[in-house]
Amino acid sequence: MSDKLIVVSSDCHAGLHIADYKPYVESKYHDIMDTAVPVQIEITDKAEQSFLIKEINDAWREPIKKQLTGAWDYDERIAMLEQDGIAAEVIFPDGITEMNTPPFGAGLGLSPRNAVPELQWAGAMAHNRWLAEFCANDPARHIGVASIPLLWDVQQAVDAVRWCVDNGLKSVMIPTLWGDNDPYHHVKYDPFWEVFQELGVIVHFHSGPAPQPEYFGEQWPMEDLSDKLPGAMGIYVSEVMWWLYRPLTFMIWGGVFERFPRLKVVLTEGGTVFMLPPWLRLLDHNYFDVQFSAKLGDFRSYLSMSPGEYFQRNVAVGASCVPRADIELRNIIGIDKMMWGSDYPHPEGTWPHTQEYYLNTFAGIPEKDGRKILGENAIAWYGLDRARLQAVADRIGPSSAIFHATGEAA
Repeated sequence: MSDKLIVVSSDCHAGLHIADYKPYVESKYHDIMDTAVPVQIEITDKAEQSFLIKEINDAWREPIKKQLTGAWDYDERIAMLEQDGIAAEVIFPDGITEMNTPPFGAGLGLSPRNAVPELQWAGAMAHNRWLAEFCANDPARHIGVASIPLLWDVQQAVDAVRWCVDNGLKSVMIPTLWGDNDPYHHVKYDPFWEVFQELGVIVHFHSGPAPQPEYFGEQWPMEDLSDKLPGAMGIYVSEVMWWLYRPLTFMIWGGVFERFPRLKVVLTEGGTVFMLPPWLRLLDHNYFDVQFSAKLGDFRSYLSMSPGEYFQRNVAVGASCVPRADIELRNIIGIDKMMWGSDYPHPEGTWPHTQEYYLNTFAGIPEKDGRKILGENAIAWYGLDRARLQAVADRIGPSSAIFHATGEAA
């Protein structure tokens, strides 16, 4: 076994500036895009001012402006991966959070709120075209996660997934929130799950989306109501992870994994340590404690396994910037479930200090476990070319010495 570790980041981000997606948008939408983009930029700027402390954000970016262009520039991207010792990456939309997002509301959230279905599809497919082109530079190292606005039209979504696979994208992100649309235990989505199972495509949910008006007001971000809604940000950050797990709750109890046993799902950047164990305990409690819920009728007999067993078979976790406390729970969650991610180029991620992170976080962790979390689990889950990635890791990867060093966390 090589001394050099294969590191796969299960959570990276890339995308163009909004206006730069125009060549990838169908020409019939160009006039609408010319009108919509300035409005979207204004809304995005307002959201940044409301959501982030601009001075802190700007100060973080200032010394690394050139490296941040790796959000869309391929040469800078490779330089970043090599600096971090990352052999392969899973790429979600929204590069620099408030700068690089597809048009027409087709970014990381894919929110149905105020969306025009036809336009959201246009924006999503524009991003998918660009992403397929970007990842084609080296498909073994770049696993692109396509955006599919499933809620509007299931057959269109099925056709789009087939297009994605034909163009090298075998991972897909769907909306975390469904608003007034049918949730994911509805059988109307079965043709969608079926094509995923048939083609080996992996479903992704990424944290961040939440019903923003409930926290910040109906007119946010154009209207600042922070004086009338004190604590809004604290409420949002305390609840945002819950919205990530909600689709999976519907899919498990709705029998989606019973009907489609080979369907694979990833939850990314989801508060592993403080969300997963109690959530799984709650689901299994409701499954096994019959007396507790007997008066509610039978909602178990059509499931052949417990919720926790479906989770172990069908779900993995993109554990972005995973802290030491999460790693200590690896056997509770399932050591084969955790896949590390850097979250580049987001400021809450490990970059540009990933090498220090490896040492401080993994020192003293058993090497077998550390190898799984940093890369081997992702190789198995995504079906990556291990030999090819080992060749990359032999050149740029961190050494297994990180597990045996005396780091801050040892």
